Amino acid sequence: MAFGLSKRELAEWKERVASGEVALLTHFWYDPRFPEYKTVTKAGCSNKATLARWGEKYGLKAEWMHDREEFPHFDLLGDDQFRILQSEGLNSHINRFNLKPTFK
Repeated sequence: MAFGLSKRELAEWKERVASGEVALLTHFWYDPRFPEYKTVTKAGCSNKATLARWGEKYGLKAEWMHDREEFPHFDLLGDDQFRILQSEGLNSHINRFNLKPTFK
């Protein structure tokens, strides 16, 4: 279940994903399978090959991709989330959701 994002932010992410761009969207999140995580970043792109290549540079395996018809994406959690957001220059996501790395 997602929290902390506007309909406009979601619509913009979907537009960018549909256009073939790799787009990232961070939001508060609750999933009982992962109680230690309070946020998730969705890294999506409608072109699965482009998304797989993008993920590869961060050590993400193509088989980890959620193969949703219109919105294929990776779910980024924890240290991977922080590291990738930082590498992508998305400090606004890090600051907005008060993300902290656990790695040293």
